[in-house]
Amino acid sequence: MDADLLIVLLLLAATTVMFALNRPRMDAVALLAMTALPLTGVITVEEALSGLSDPSVVLIAVLFVLGEGLVRTGVANRVGDLLVRRAGRDERRLVALLMGAVATIGSVMSSTAVVAIFLPAVLRIARRAAIPPSRLAMPLSVAALISGMMTLIATPPNLVVHSHLVRAGYPGFHFFSFTLFGLPVLLLAIGYMLVARRWLAPRASGELQEASRPHLSQWIEEYGLSPRLRRLRIQQGSPLHGKRLEELGLRAAHGIDVLAIERQRRFSTSSVAPAAQTVLEAGDVLYIHLRDPGADVEAFCWRYGLVELQLSQEAFSDPSQAVGMAELMIPATSRWIGKSVIEVRFRSLYRLSVIGMKRGAALFSGNLQEEPLRLGDTLLVAGPWRAIARLKNDPNELIVLNVPEELDDVAAAPSRAPYALAALAVTVGLMVTAAVPNVLAALIGVLLLGLFRCIDLDGAYRSIRWETLVLIVGMLPFSLALQKTGGVDLAVAGLLHLLGRASPMMTLAALYALTVFLGLFISNTATAVLMAPVALALAQQLELSPLPFAMIVALASSAAFVTPVSSPVNALVVGPGNYRFMDFVRVGVPLSVLVAAVSLLLARAVFPF
Repeated sequence: MDADLLIVLLLLAATTVMFALNRPRMDAVALLAMTALPLTGVITVEEALSGLSDPSVVLIAVLFVLGEGLVRTGVANRVGDLLVRRAGRDERRLVALLMGAVATIGSVMSSTAVVAIFLPAVLRIARRAAIPPSRLAMPLSVAALISGMMTLIATPPNLVVHSHLVRAGYPGFHFFSFTLFGLPVLLLAIGYMLVARRWLAPRASGELQEASRPHLSQWIEEYGLSPRLRRLRIQQGSPLHGKRLEELGLRAAHGIDVLAIERQRRFSTSSVAPAAQTVLEAGDVLYIHLRDPGADVEAFCWRYGLVELQLSQEAFSDPSQAVGMAELMIPATSRWIGKSVIEVRFRSLYRLSVIGMKRGAALFSGNLQEEPLRLGDTLLVAGPWRAIARLKNDPNELIVLNVPEELDDVAAAPSRAPYALAALAVTVGLMVTAAVPNVLAALIGVLLLGLFRCIDLDGAYRSIRWETLVLIVGMLPFSLALQKTGGVDLAVAGLLHLLGRASPMMTLAALYALTVFLGLFISNTATAVLMAPVALALAQQLELSPLPFAMIVALASSAAFVTPVSSPVNALVVGPGNYRFMDFVRVGVPLSVLVAAVSLLLARAVFPF
């Protein structure tokens, strides 16, 4: 064996061991590998750093930004809400629906893009349903990989083997030739992940620990708010239409605080912060707080042309609603001590209403607006989420004790959702039609997000998961080193020598195994490029149809379940799922064996020898 090849294999083995031990963390291991390879002289420094300019790496970074745009505009939240509504609290059904949706969408666009788009929604679902993210993130990546087995255009390896067949004079594959394989594999994978997800236990660091911040539903119960919170819509012809809030005197006349106003725009719904000069419109939805829970709401609605809408505790806890809450405390230095909420003009200062108060552990049941504030009083305030997000600690006047978990899920620009969907549609359309390279399609989509003010530059930079990019960039030089030292060619030649006159099924099995093995170290596209000619040569040697051999190479190229570095799709979920190297081995090896068995049996049934 060549000395350079031996050095590369030893480095690869050392890297694999460090991955398995998770010491140091995987992105640090990748940096070590990227530094060590040029020191051996096998590749140059420029070649070791070439991953930084690799289009796939740029594509992944841009897709993170695209996904963040969908989060900021609420699109990802709505996808998650749809899945939760369909699945309820049934984790098994949630996993099945998630994998089905991801595989379906991934069949016509980049699997990496699908993961980047769905990942924020998956993390939000995990928080809301109290499910460890690790039990949803890996099913997400598995479904994205299997989406490459669904259609001809789902992944580049499919097109690679198709083009080799056509160049060799064979008819090639049709658009849905892969679907006969992908659907059974997807069903198998869903059933498998329903069992295997139990092996993905939360880490000791507390993936499932109780959240340090409360939920809105807890405050609604603690402060006895359910009878006081209502949601009313202004009907056409209402005397409130066209009136300013200060003209109506709702607080003085009826003991009603308007917490937030939900207004229907042309393409979306937005939240309006109530102020004295706010003009009400027909169709506005008012979120109100009743100072007297026994107030006659029906009479109020009849008088002012309103209709009451349902506002269950669960609905109020949904961050897609207009109203948020926060807990504040009065410090010793506050000038507000001895003054009432009205006297300090709290609502004018913060665009928030005080709807509850505690003194020590006891709930205050008197007149909140006129009661003089004392040192240590805890105030529960409510109002638009944007006002909640702007609250800052002011040690001289008030301290922000708690903001709810739901604040993390609030869309920063919900009115921009149609534009975010338009940018996504343009990106997907360009990718599906191959009008421009995928990386340019994603860049165009992100530029459209910026143009439509769905995301700003600071948010775009923060959205990129740099540890994922470093992991991918650090491992790419191994692919080049193996090719330069003849490692790939040696593996292919060994396969041809060992097979000899083996049966067609044994040959297909060996071809599948070698393709999966190469995919551990080089990209699935590079694997398909290398293995497609081998598949055709094996078919000719056995005087058999090349279709099953080409199909096996394509399927095996997508079966990158075994390690977190065998596909960018896996690398994307490592951080959010808090996975270790052995998590992928433990779940991926049995799945790879099952997928191989199904693929081989289907190849024999669909393409008789």
